[in-house]
Formats: sequence, C-alpha cells, structure tokens
Amino acid sequence: MRKKQEEYTGPSGVLLVDKAPDMTSHDVVAIARRALNTKKIGHCGTLDPMATGLLMLVIGRATKIQDLLMSENKVYEGTMTLGERTSTQDRQGEVLESREVGDYSREEITAAFDAYKGDFEQLPPMVSAIKMDGVPLYKLARKGQEVERKLRPVSVSKYEISRTELPEIDFKVFCTKGFYVRTYANDIGEKLGCGAHLSALRRTNSGKFTLERAVTVAQLKEADPEVLLNALISLAEISLMRGA
Repeated sequence: MRKKQEEYTGPSGVLLVDKAPDMTSHDVVAIARRALNTKKIGHCGTLDPMATGLLMLVIGRATKIQDLLMSENKVYEGTMTLGERTSTQDRQGEVLESREVGDYSREEITAAFDAYKGDFEQLPPMVSAIKMDGVPLYKLARKGQEVERKLRPVSVSKYEISRTELPEIDFKVFCTKGFYVRTYANDIGEKLGCGAHLSALRRTNSGKFTLERAVTVAQLKEADPEVLLNALISLAEISLMRGA
C-alpha cells in the first residue's frame, strides 16, 4: 500500500527580495530557507551576481505557480559602457576588445536602440543558466568551453534612455521573459560599431510585482520569522493581482 504523502503545513506565498550585489539567486534562497525554517522555496528568474533588484521567492504551495510567475514580462534598469567588449558581456568578464568610442549623437544612439525594439532573436551568452545536456552553460564557460546555442525569440515593448555621458549610457528596458540584458548591451554596442558591455543592472518589475514591498537581504538575515511571514504575498492576493 502506497504511503500517503504528508500534507505541507508550512508557510506559503511569494516573498519579494531586493537582491544585493555579489551574491547568487541561490544564495538568497539559502538565506530564506534558514530564516523561515522551510526547504520548500524556489525563485522566479535568476539574477546574475552583479545584478541587484527584484527576486521573487515562491514558498510552500506557491512553488506550484513558479512557472506561471516566471512567464511575466520584466523591467530592468541598466548602464552600458561603450568601447569594450568582454567575455561575459558584462563588467565581470575579461576585456576581449577595446575600440574607440565615437562622438555619437542622440539620433545615432536612439537608432541603435530602435534596432532592438519589438520582436527579434537573441543568442544566449555562454554565461547563462540555460542547460545543455543537463549542465548549465555558465559551468561549461568556466571550463573555457563554448558550445553552439540556438537563437531565442524575445521582445522589447519599450525602452528609455535616461543618461548619456559617453562612454556610459543609462537605460530602462521593458522586455519579455528569458531576455538577456547583457546581450542587449553587447548587441547595441555592435550596432554602434564600438562594442559595449553591461556595467550595472537592476530588475525593478516582474509582471505586477515591484520593489515596493520587497525586503532587503539584510532584513532577510536579521528579521524575526513572524515579520517575514507578514511580508508574504498570499496565493489569494496573487490571484487577484493577476486577474485570475
């Protein structure tokens, strides 16, 4: 006779965390597991160690809607630095090539951004969480391996350029899931003809979730479990937010 599976009785909901730099998304999950004393936690959408901002943790029964929440559109704020192309397409990689940065006009920069608006395809970077035969690409990249990747369809509904102080450009991009902002920066740099890499990144939105209700990693480490439980967004509220 099959043993009846024990019913989960721990906390359930979504906890929004403002991820700090120089830590992985898995690091945040590990801290949350200790803070809430539960193993049933996952995250919605990996943020690179360099990146900060909105990381959604699904806890308990909310893990069942993880894929649904991950499918939401995202908003990122970032800085790209022109003139240097790196091995990881961001500032943490090795500089592969340096080129002169032209005195680009606002119109030339806008045209480069416009080339990556709407529907297009991206080639995932080797430093990504996509798996090849069960192994994340970033692990292969650490071994100096490069494998063939398939282009992935993505879409940018809108972008904003907030600061242009060459070689730096600050921008905001509204995009679909699975979008690589580092590749976006790299490709815009190629379009301009000088190359570029991503030097700062912050996720501010995922679907209707924002940083407004997020706890910091410091709070996650130090807060009373009861405080964190009160910060959880319930499954009922999530259903209302998504119009279900």
